[in-house]
Amino acid sequence: MKNQFSLEINQPCTENFNDFKPTQKGGFCGSCQKEVIDFTKMNSDEIIIFFKNNSNKNTCGKFKNNQLKTYQEKSSKRKKINFWSGIGIACLALFSFNSSYAQTNKTNFDSSKSTIKKQDEKFTVKGTVTDGTNSLPGVSILLEGTTIGTETDFDGNFKFPTTLKTGAILIFSYVGMESQKITITNVNSTSTINLKVNMKLDSCTLLGKVAVKKVYKSKNKF
Repeated sequence: MKNQFSLEINQPCTENFNDFKPTQKGGFCGSCQKEVIDFTKMNSDEIIIFFKNNSNKNTCGKFKNNQLKTYQEKSSKRKKINFWSGIGIACLALFSFNSSYAQTNKTNFDSSKSTIKKQDEKFTVKGTVTDGTNSLPGVSILLEGTTIGTETDFDGNFKFPTTLKTGAILIFSYVGMESQKITITNVNSTSTINLKVNMKLDSCTLLGKVAVKKVYKSKNKF
């Protein structure tokens, strides 16, 4: 490429740079009677400028390993064009982002009105618990994940002490019966939900160490 050049050293010099007589740009080599430029103190831009101004001269220099590479000259005109085109792209992207953000928010807001309203609504929950035939008094009713609960009265009726949202889970438990989980739904959008819960008998298996008792025999003879 026109604005590109590479730096490499095919035949490294065996002279010690520290023994050279210091000069303004580096050191003077007594062996080859030349000024050796110290490029180790220059950055990439300074190296490019030096060789651009001394393209017709043979140069001896001191380099770091990472400085022996291909250099790309910067084009100020192209850089200016790229700068303005970059601003144009950035403005376009910003405009697109703002438009997309506004449309997304509008869509989400419109579509979520009814959903948010339903989730925020709370209902009073009450009902009756039976074993399928008779009412069950003393059934424990607990809101899952909390310590809030109540019990059924003598007639198996209950009213939960706090209002509940759609999706809340009530756990019904009673000694000798299978515990049941009821998820609260409000299909009819009423303020009060009436539940009828039937508990089933639970099968129990007892495991443990068998205790064997000896029969007591009197030592007295009659």
